[in-house]
Amino acid sequence: MTQQDPEQSPDPQLEGAVSRMAVAGHPLHPMTVTFPIAFLMAALPSDLAFVLLGDPFWARMSLWLLGAGTFMGVVAGTVGTIELLWVGGIRRRVTSWSHFVMAVMLLAVGFANWMLRLDDAAGAILPWGLYLSAVGAALTAIAGWLGAKLVFHHQLGIWEENELDPNTPGQPPRAGPVGHRRC
Repeated sequence: MTQQDPEQSPDPQLEGAVSRMAVAGHPLHPMTVTFPIAFLMAALPSDLAFVLLGDPFWARMSLWLLGAGTFMGVVAGTVGTIELLWVGGIRRRVTSWSHFVMAVMLLAVGFANWMLRLDDAAGAILPWGLYLSAVGAALTAIAGWLGAKLVFHHQLGIWEENELDPNTPGQPPRAGPVGHRRC
C-alpha cells in the first residue's frame, strides 16, 4: 500500500480554503505583501548601486527600503499569521508552515540589516549589509514562491461567492456559475 502525500490528497478539507481576513471579498494578506516584497528585493540592487557608484544616495535608499520593507512585512505577516491560525484549511498544509517560517526568517534578516545601518548607512553596506541584502532577496524569493504556490496551486485564500448575500449592499457581483474564484 502506498502512502499518499497529504498535499495531493483528494481529502475535501485540503481542497482550497476561504480567506477570513478580507475586505469586500479581497484577501488582505496577498494585498499587503506587495510592498515588503518590492522594498526588500530592491535593497540588494540599491546596495550594489552604492558599491559600484559610491553615491551615498544609494546607501540612504537601502536604509529606507529596509526600514519600510520590514515595517510593511510585519503588517503583512500579522495578517498572514492570523489567517494561518484561524483557517484550518490553511493550517493543515505543510507549504503554509514553510511559507510562514521563510517569512519570519526574512523579517528577522530585514530587521537586522536595517538596524545594522541606522548609525552609518554607507559604512554598514560592506560586507555585512550587502550579504544580508542578498540573503533577504533569496528569502523573499523563496517565501514568495511558496505563497504563490498556496494561492495558485492549492487555492488557499479564495473567496467563496456562495457565502455572499446578493442583496447585501457593497458585495461584489457574482462571477457567474462558478462557486468560487481565485484571488
